[in-house]
Amino acid sequence: MTQVFKFGGASVKDADGIKNLAEIVKLNSTKPLLIVISAMGKTTNALEKLTDSYFYQKEDIEQVFDEIKGYHFQILHQLFTDASHPVFDEIANTFVEIDWIIEDEPQDTYNFIYDQIVSVGELVSTKIVSHYLNYLDISNKWLDARSYIQTNNTYREAKIDWTKTESLIQKDLPKLLESQIAVTQGFIGNTSENFTTTLGREGSDFTAAIFASCLNAEAVTVWKDVPGILNADPKLFSDCHKFDELSYAEAIEMTYYGATVIHPKTIKPLQNKLIPLYVKPFLAPKENGTIIKEALVEITTPIVIVKQNQILVTLKTRDLSFITENHLKEIFKAFADANIKVNTLQISALSFSASFDFRADKFEAFKATVQSNYELRFNTGIKLMTIRHADENSIKKYITGEVYLEQRSRNTAQFVLKDE
Repeated sequence: MTQVFKFGGASVKDADGIKNLAEIVKLNSTKPLLIVISAMGKTTNALEKLTDSYFYQKEDIEQVFDEIKGYHFQILHQLFTDASHPVFDEIANTFVEIDWIIEDEPQDTYNFIYDQIVSVGELVSTKIVSHYLNYLDISNKWLDARSYIQTNNTYREAKIDWTKTESLIQKDLPKLLESQIAVTQGFIGNTSENFTTTLGREGSDFTAAIFASCLNAEAVTVWKDVPGILNADPKLFSDCHKFDELSYAEAIEMTYYGATVIHPKTIKPLQNKLIPLYVKPFLAPKENGTIIKEALVEITTPIVIVKQNQILVTLKTRDLSFITENHLKEIFKAFADANIKVNTLQISALSFSASFDFRADKFEAFKATVQSNYELRFNTGIKLMTIRHADENSIKKYITGEVYLEQRSRNTAQFVLKDE
């Protein structure tokens, strides 16, 4: 049965990382293997900056683009000793796709342009890795994910057309994987009009789950720069605990509340087919990591999840009437129309408060919809801390500073705090 491996940007951020990826592939080449790869390092961030510079016609556009190309060609020269290797021309030609876009003034929407530019990061990284594996005599075929992942035209957060996608994947991929490894992109898809879409930031995990589900794969392995799934972010907390095993349900809860080790949409397609998900350390591939599967696993360690870059919005009716079900219907429609996912909320007699990920364009769309009927106040520069399996000791330990909003259920406590 097919294995699906996903390597994120941190795994392929430099030549050493790509060499390590090749070693992992060698260790796991006895079964059919599909490899999903993200853009290299911080390339997505850099391409977002390029998109911004182009759309708003800033003067630094050529400098930003040159830095992106320079970063990739430096890695190429470290991987391939022969500068006449075909990969150099292929990568240069792939970047030309961006040249074609930015040579004219922008005519399309920001989100459409974003997807056409930012998606190039995945195309470039996978072409480099595919050529390097073949260079090492690890036979593989580069596949364009857009030939398989079919979506609607909600640019930057495209929704999967599962019927079309499954049909395309099952048509020829199983046979191809019987004879060679396949390398493809995470994060990107294609519309029926043949325009590129993206699936949302960090969406490569989701791509791996889509392919795995449609292929009825044996397992998905996500290779990370951590030993497995931890109860907290090691960049923020020093006393982290690794879970050897988690249930699908617990993993879904963790990703819903903002745990970034796995993309939120990843788990459900795997749970539907009972496909286990492994999260393993990229630099220690023989270690067990964490397995997520259908299981009853008792969790006794509090799980701490921090979501930064939040905005807290409070709405009040202009005539001081109570917040009723009709008001809630109106407010949630405004959230849905602005494509905003609410992270936590609280309702009182006269007010409705909610926190969500701050993105200026979404917030402005929401504000424009509600401000005629409601008084609106908001705070930025805040964070949301969620403690799963919370107790008083863990709350005292992790929650410090000014609390704007607090919400507790049977085993989850949430706090909106000033981000200091």
